[in-house]
Order: sequence, then structure tokens, then C-alpha cells
Amino acid sequence: MIRLALRDCYRDPSIQGISLLERLYRARGVESGRVDYDLSRLESPATLKDCDKAAGLLGQAIESGKNIVVVGDYDADGATSTALCMLAFRAMGARAGFYVPDRFSEGYGLSPEVLESCMALEPDLILTVDNGISSLDGVALANSRHIPVIVTDHHLAGESLPEAAAIVNPNQPGCDFPWKSTCGVGVVFYVLAALRKVLLQRGWFERQGLTPPRLSDWLDVVALGTVADVVPLELNNRILVAQGLRRIRAGRCRPGIKALVSVSGRQLESITSLDLGFAIGPRLNAAGRLEDISKGIHCLLTDSEEEAADLAAELDQLNRTRREVEADMRQRAEEIVARLQTRGGRLDQSAVCLYDKHWHEGVVGLVASRIKESQYRPVIAFAPAGDGLLKGSGRSIPGFHLRDALEAISTANPGLILKFGGHAMAAGLSIAPERLPHFETAFLQYARQHLDDSLLKQTLLTDGELKGRELSLHSAWEVAEAGPWGQGFPEPLFEGRFRVKEERWLADRHLKLRVVDTETSRDIDAIAFNWQGGRAPLTGKSVRMAYRLTANTYRDITRLQLVIEHLEAV
Repeated sequence: MIRLALRDCYRDPSIQGISLLERLYRARGVESGRVDYDLSRLESPATLKDCDKAAGLLGQAIESGKNIVVVGDYDADGATSTALCMLAFRAMGARAGFYVPDRFSEGYGLSPEVLESCMALEPDLILTVDNGISSLDGVALANSRHIPVIVTDHHLAGESLPEAAAIVNPNQPGCDFPWKSTCGVGVVFYVLAALRKVLLQRGWFERQGLTPPRLSDWLDVVALGTVADVVPLELNNRILVAQGLRRIRAGRCRPGIKALVSVSGRQLESITSLDLGFAIGPRLNAAGRLEDISKGIHCLLTDSEEEAADLAAELDQLNRTRREVEADMRQRAEEIVARLQTRGGRLDQSAVCLYDKHWHEGVVGLVASRIKESQYRPVIAFAPAGDGLLKGSGRSIPGFHLRDALEAISTANPGLILKFGGHAMAAGLSIAPERLPHFETAFLQYARQHLDDSLLKQTLLTDGELKGRELSLHSAWEVAEAGPWGQGFPEPLFEGRFRVKEERWLADRHLKLRVVDTETSRDIDAIAFNWQGGRAPLTGKSVRMAYRLTANTYRDITRLQLVIEHLEAV
């Protein structure tokens, strides 16, 4: 059961009578009624532990002509982090290459096996991006070969840190950087900005006859990685994303991003953070899920619009394949869940553990996410991996810290979990196939102990009802411009009662409605994408909806459209 609840701040009488945007900002902790996203408001690199040290080491390597090898990750954050480094190093006259581990044969991070693969690139210095904080063995092996490693990461640190030449991670012990939700591409953006300053101070660009690059030229890449990694959009992240979106909308972005926007059917001049998260990011991620993320990295790196278009088309096709694979896996997952459900249609357990021997390990995280959304339970889905183990990917709900849960289970059951990592809301792990029943028992038992009924009831927080002129196309434009919206700074969600005038199905899965606003008697378009609420006729009935405001353009005509998040007959 989904419950609609008004955000607490709207109960304050002082909020009544102020403008729509002022109300929305106030509800999200912005008291001024406006937000300044100027780059001058970015946090200083000085508070980011080891940032200056890492920049100094990179500067020395560049001046000495040493070969820097960037070790990335196979998701959108890792891809944008790697691409940003290569763009910057190229502009700074550095010798550099990159290596991204194979998701299926090598796994995540700078492991000893990955280091051996990197040796073919003859590294003098290794720079990890979006990984490395848990790579104790890989860093130790590099040190034994006299190859210094600089770790840049944002994932939570374990009890021990790698013995790296420098570690830049806002979530490491002793780091005073206030914006802990900075993702991998944001962290390395800071390191590169500090590196540029070092090289300027040393006269490197002048000696080489190079024009010092502007890091802001690549904020389109930073924005894409930040949104796609679904990190909370704290103020610092929103500045990076807002500035990147401005560049994209003005057409001053990488050819690869232009091409990805084009194949996704979006318009460059009206791109939003939601488009980056739900249309552009998945196409980049598809390469890492099914094949090799290097294709996505090259798409971001190329200066050729023709090559970018070809690569974007390949990524788009991979994304279509990913959708087909995911649809099949999701159907199987829903069949498993159906067997677990009680007669009332609700699970009688606090969490869900899923496995199928035919599932694709690169897509199980998406399946876990879908089942988490439909059942509102923490979910871990497993698939066979190429190394003979089972790889699990989990998604959680507010109030249940998934990585802490895995750590507690591992501590209580030594040897059960071979490796794990992640965050509060998402985590990954590996186990031996024969230990799956043991893990499922331990996971469900932990969930029962740490989740009660109040946490298992989904609440949609809304920004209340829109009255009169506020329910308009102008408001939709105004809300879109007031972003970027995203994780931790949620897009406005409104509620209201309407009468259904017409209904029809699009592609047999999207419910398209024509509703009448009961206050103004105006007809308004509304749509519920991938509607799972049944097929009972609604025409002529009154409904209560939670919805987002959007401007929908069809055949060169733009109209207000309500995107339905929740719908119930009154």
C-alpha cells in the first residue's frame, strides 16, 4: 500500500502565499527562495584530503614524461571519470592510457589480476578512478614493483586502507570535505583542477607551448556521471550538474554526448537531469553491463561527430538488448516473488533474495531495483559469474543500510561472503553457489530484526495540490528550469483529484488519460508509464493522483502533461 503524505514544511502557515518555486525550495531546505549555481560557489579543493598531494605527484609524473595509466570502472561514473582524465591529460601534454577491468572475468577494482593486465601498458604511475579504496592487495603488488598508485574514489572505506601514494576520497577517515556524496567523476574533477594549478605554477604549459585547459569545458561529462551514479544532489553536486546541463543545452558538449542525446530521442536545448539519468546514462551503462565499457569511453573521447554517431548507435542497440534481457529476467523474478506472496498480495517476509541460473550477471542489479520498487523490500538478486561464483546485486529502502547489513552478516558468518562493497541503498557481493541457502537465511533473518512494518510501508512525499494558474504549462517550464532535480533533491511531486474523461493504452503498457481538473474544469493530458495498477476501466470516475509536471511536445505542439506516479480511484 502506498501512502501520500505532505512534506512537513507545508504545515507551516508562513509558507502559504509565497510563490510556487519558493515553496518547493523551502521544502528542500533552501531558505532563500532561489539557488545560485555559479561555479565560484564550489567547495575548495583544500578541504579534500590528499587532493594537493595527488596533484603534485601527477604534476611530477607529467613533467618527467612518465606514463600514467588510469584504472577505471565499468559503470557510467567510472566511464565518465576515465574519459575526463584522458581528456584532461591529453590537453595537458601528459603521457597517459587507461584500462578498465572486464566486469565478467576480472571484476571490480585494482586487484592483483587487474594490475597484471595493466602491465602491458607499461605504467610508471597508476591512477584509480571510482575505485581503489578497497584494493589493498592490488596496491601492495604495485608497490612491490615500485609503481606508485594514486587512489581516487568515493566508496566507503573498510577497516584498512591501501598503502597508496595518495588517497583522495571524501569518505575516508580524516577527510574534512563536507560534500560526502561527491561521486567518482566529481572527486577526480577536483584532483584535475588542482593538477592544472600545479602545472600553471610550474610554468609547464608555457614551456610546452600549450594553452592551459579549462576544466569547466568538461562539466558536461561530470554532470552525466554524477546524475547517472544516482548520488544525492547536495549543493556542490547540483552546481556541477547545473553547469554541465547549461553546456549541453548550449551545444558546447562532447560530440559523444550530443550523439547519445540524439539516439535517445531527446532535444539538446531542453535536456534535463532526469534525461541524463533515465535516457543517456543507461545507454552508456549498457556497454558495461553486456560487453565492454570501453566503447562508451571512446564515445565520450572522440572529437569526430561521425565516429560519435556510430558509437552512440552501437550503445543504443546494446541498450535495446539490455532491455530485452532485463524484461525476461524481470518476468522470471516476478514469478518467484508471486510464489512468496501471501493471499493478501503482500510478502510475509521483510526482504527478498532471488536467483536463477539463466540470469545475466550484468543485469541483476536492475532486476533487484525493479522488484524493490514493486514490493518495497530490500532485494538481492544473484546470477552465475564466469569465475564459478554467484554475483549478487542488491537495492534497499530508506532505513535499511545494505552495506552495513552485508558487513554484519559477514562478521557473524565467517567465509560466507567472499567479498562485498557498496552503499546504504545499493551493494554487491560474491558467494559460493552452495552457500546461497545459508546466505538467504542469514539475510532474511537480519532483515526481520532490523525492519518493522512502519519501514515497509511506502510513503510518497508530495508538494501538495496546485491551484488555479499553478496547474499550467508555465509552471512545468518553471519547475524544469529550477532544477537540477535528482536523488536527495527530489523533483516536485504534486497531488490532486481529477475526473477521468478518456483513457487508452499505448504499446499495451502505458496508461494514457485525459483528465478534468475539478477546480477549473480544464482538460489535461496525463500518462502512467509502465502502469502496473490493473486494467479496471477508469473513464467517468474520480481519481486521486500523485504526479509530476512536464511539458510534452508532439507534432510541434507543446502541452502540459501530468506524469502519474500514483493513481487510485476515489
